[in-house]
Amino acid sequence: MSLRLTASLNAARNDTGRIAYCGPTVLSAITGFPISRVEEIIHQHRADPAEAKKMIVGTTAPEVRDALSVFGYAMDQTEDFYHLERKQRPTVWSWMQQPRSAFSHYIIAVHVRSEGHWICIKGAKICDTYTKGRWMFGADGPHRGARMMEVFRVRHVDETAHVADGKAGNGTGFAGRFEPMAQSNQSTLNF
Repeated sequence: MSLRLTASLNAARNDTGRIAYCGPTVLSAITGFPISRVEEIIHQHRADPAEAKKMIVGTTAPEVRDALSVFGYAMDQTEDFYHLERKQRPTVWSWMQQPRSAFSHYIIAVHVRSEGHWICIKGAKICDTYTKGRWMFGADGPHRGARMMEVFRVRHVDETAHVADGKAGNGTGFAGRFEPMAQSNQSTLNF
């Protein structure tokens, strides 16, 4: 089963009957698959079996990238602001004013209160748990003043991904080979 790419934006589909956190919500909005399926993929790739049975509250950048690869997407880091003090990092709103591809999804790690949070931006619209998985204009949406940690560009790479059985185009569960990101700056984002 493969979803056809369309020009429209997918709203996140929460079919779990409970609150879904930011990682699965953003992935559902990008891929068009329900949050239960996204969480199932994340659970399959967690190393600790006990952790894999729990509700997904926090996700790391490698977990998000690996889940996207199963659905036929690649996630490449384009900017990293960890080297700057928090108050010196750009805000989401200032970043949205800069030139970038209006046709690409961007997953952005931001500071919300004292924790990290994933949001998705495409063009002038934002989607995350605070928008209830729906796309809204960035000017009207939350997190305009949130300080950014990292920016990742998401692109569709494998139109033959078979997510019904959890296998990607090469039959390994991943659409390609991914190297782990450096762990020095990685943190779990808890929303």
